[in-house]
Amino acid sequence: MRRIHVMAAVIRRADGCILIAKRPDAAHQGGLWEFPGGKLEEGEPRLDGLARELQEELGIQITNAHPLIDIRHDYPDKSIRLDVWSVSAFSGEAHGAEGQQVRWVAPQDLGQYAFPAANKPIVLAATLPQRYLITPENYDADQLIAGLEVASKLGVRMAQLRLAGLSQEDYATLATTLMAKTGEALVWLLKGEQPPLKGAGWHVTSAQLRELHAVGWCKGKPFATRPPLLQSTDELERRPECDETWDGLLAASCHNAEELKMANDIGADFATLSPVLPTQSHPGAAHLGWERAAELVAMANMPVYLLGGLSSDDLERAQEIGAHGIAGISGLWPAVKPR
Repeated sequence: MRRIHVMAAVIRRADGCILIAKRPDAAHQGGLWEFPGGKLEEGEPRLDGLARELQEELGIQITNAHPLIDIRHDYPDKSIRLDVWSVSAFSGEAHGAEGQQVRWVAPQDLGQYAFPAANKPIVLAATLPQRYLITPENYDADQLIAGLEVASKLGVRMAQLRLAGLSQEDYATLATTLMAKTGEALVWLLKGEQPPLKGAGWHVTSAQLRELHAVGWCKGKPFATRPPLLQSTDELERRPECDETWDGLLAASCHNAEELKMANDIGADFATLSPVLPTQSHPGAAHLGWERAAELVAMANMPVYLLGGLSSDDLERAQEIGAHGIAGISGLWPAVKPR
């Protein structure tokens, strides 16, 4: 099978805008927008190949970059590896050096442009934050709000509400309070037996992931196709919306290659991979280590947050091995003590 290795870049300007380029009308998938790049030459180092392509296409020189996402597609006659890097600093004035149209776009506006289907995970990776905060246990609403305000000032833009001891009703009430208080400062993902109706994403456990996968459910299918664990008669009667499709942000907890594949199959937008290092809560438990984590990230085909024993100090290393970022509780939660 013919193997083609393509380098591509999510290039960010100082104001956060991202550069996209329009494919020539006569080209394959002409008229669609894409992230700049091109084929890696035989024996060429990855970063060197990306630097060459961006010099040729845009007239810029990379000064800071790291891997962002690695996507692989197998076709009957060829295998495509789309090796995408984040370029956060460069010299030169970016322009369409080969006559192509280029445009700087705010990350939140990328959805307004038509990209090839293979670019969908790249668009998502370009908009997801680097840190995924998981809230600690034993905090009341006021303490959580105080901590989230501090975390937001420190650069946290996405959070998961994890309070296993609450009833479903109390959890929903707290989630509503926190989402209203934080506004647009945070993207929220909620836990639970079913997707949130609106305003938040859904983070499924590895057990939920396996059951969803077993019945063939994936994002975009009606709620009514969910397995027994994820639906109850009373809940279905209270929520007629369950027959509608759900297409919110979907995340999955994964611990191995099998679960990462399952996450892809159900249409998850990203995954957490854990535990990478020993944790305070389970110091003697088995963990992946950096080398195995790198191997799993390379086969994920989606953004992956590394979790377990990590802090912001580990973000650069996580990104060097291709992870999108890091997730965590103690490693990301600011010093706001519980009552």
